[in-house]
Amino acid sequence: MNELIWNWQGHQISYTRVDASRNGSSSPGRAVLCIHGFGASKGHWRHNLQSLASEATVYAIDLLGFGASSKPRSRLADEPETPGSVRYCFDLWGQQVAEFYLDVINKAQTSHLQLIGNSIGGVVALNAARILANEGRAVDQVVLIDCAQRELDLKRLSEQPLPAQLTRPLVMAMVRQRWLITSLFRFLARPAVVRSVLKQAYPSGRNIDAALVDLLLQPSREKGAAESFRGFVNLFNDWLAPQLLAELSTPVRMLWGSKDPWEPLAEAERWQSSFKCVQELKVLPGLGHCPHDEGPEEVNPILQRWIGMGWSS
Repeated sequence: MNELIWNWQGHQISYTRVDASRNGSSSPGRAVLCIHGFGASKGHWRHNLQSLASEATVYAIDLLGFGASSKPRSRLADEPETPGSVRYCFDLWGQQVAEFYLDVINKAQTSHLQLIGNSIGGVVALNAARILANEGRAVDQVVLIDCAQRELDLKRLSEQPLPAQLTRPLVMAMVRQRWLITSLFRFLARPAVVRSVLKQAYPSGRNIDAALVDLLLQPSREKGAAESFRGFVNLFNDWLAPQLLAELSTPVRMLWGSKDPWEPLAEAERWQSSFKCVQELKVLPGLGHCPHDEGPEEVNPILQRWIGMGWSS
């Protein structure tokens, strides 16, 4: 397993590559790229990469602002540009993934790509697939694992209870404040809090270990770590998965933990019935928001099968 650096738009992007040839596979021209969720990193695929490498060369990338990638200062949509600042959003991350394919993966003589995304990584994967399709470089398949539904987006405000609707302007004004967000970030980036959140995300309790806690906490100690947090919590008007699914002809398959505390299964079922690109929805009983890490013994065979089915001729 190789950990490498890609220089993108003046930033350092960390990624991992597992070569298919090391597993005795001969799958030239094929790659799989795994995209982590909010607060996670490429290491969150710790139990999956080697298994998936039986089908193709496998990459896992740290999105800008996360993991070991650069963490530039955040700039909200209506804030003036300052040197080195970025607007954290799904177009930024989608473009990052699309250009990573063109600059890194494709230069390795790889013409076929499948994307796997967990949580917000699912939205990033869908947006990257849209960007690449518009450039005539459509990916072969997108696999969503408990894709983020982004219920706090303003486009979904009417679905919220009336008190939440009435207090939204106040919430939006507060989370803009860097001092407040930095204080909140420091409170959340503590081992006890991380373990508490993991107990919600991993309802079975499997694989909540010291390595996982450290994996999530280590990036939070780096300079600028609170900036992507500030950028993300201010995304009140950005891409929603249904918007992207409506645009895609790329095959999409979805994997969902039945006990995901944050992304209701009912919404995933609605996507399956509403969008032609969705080929399949597989529900994993008893698992939560990150089933690939909570139950890799169940997830890896499914992903291997789907990846095998997903290559275009």
